[in-house]
Amino acid sequence: MSSQWEYLLKNLGEWQGSFTRFSPQGEFIEDTPTIVSLEGQENNTKVRQVVRRLPPNLPPQDLVLEYSSLSRSILFFENGAFSQGSMQWGPFSEFGAEFGLTEGDRRLRLVALYNSDSKFDKLTLIREKLAGSTTPERPSLKVEQLIGEWCGEAVTIYPDWRSPDTYPTHLQVTLLDNNRLEQKLIFGDRTIASVATIEGSMLHFTQSDPPVQILLLPDGASCNCPLEIKPRQRFILEMGWLISPTVRQRIIRSYGDKGEWLGLTLVTEKKVT
Repeated sequence: MSSQWEYLLKNLGEWQGSFTRFSPQGEFIEDTPTIVSLEGQENNTKVRQVVRRLPPNLPPQDLVLEYSSLSRSILFFENGAFSQGSMQWGPFSEFGAEFGLTEGDRRLRLVALYNSDSKFDKLTLIREKLAGSTTPERPSLKVEQLIGEWCGEAVTIYPDWRSPDTYPTHLQVTLLDNNRLEQKLIFGDRTIASVATIEGSMLHFTQSDPPVQILLLPDGASCNCPLEIKPRQRFILEMGWLISPTVRQRIIRSYGDKGEWLGLTLVTEKKVT
């Protein structure tokens, strides 16, 4: 548990950015400038977090959180990447998760929420940089940037804090025609192949169980979520980040067929062709 707290501390600093709301179809709704500060106190045994929203033509809105321990619903990786969210999905209840990745002096977060009908309902993309940073934001993700062969490594950590699992990954994304692409994913001893229909900045995997869509978003981000969660189906929630033309990270929250949170996986992959 002590290492989890140390990994949280990798996120300390003043992060300047914005909360951008999108529809479940990836349509822009609104953008609110924000400053999120995480300050270590009492020799970093406590953290004070202030979320300041700066809506246009309105006074600033502050949310202050202080904590000295971590909830079971959040897990961190050694580089500061994290996810927090629901530990259990159930019908007739709201459900969702937040993801966070850091690279140098920039941070990318995403919040995906489902309504009480278990349908994908709200999406917020949070693009941030440390105060004083001049590192530019990345362009919006395009289908063409995903085409190719990606090899990497996945690390899975678990809510019961058992030992992590590490294994190689292989992803082949092939453009079949102007409207379709094929994705073959090999991780561990499993292979998953699926075909998506391309519709602008959306990829529709209608033959998956459950059907999912991948939204291509600003700053090289992507969101992979089922459109609807149904009983007795395993599913994942995933955020991706194209850090450079040949390096991508994905952080994946996996759920079992009883709706239980199984684990959190961080994939770091490089394009080889």
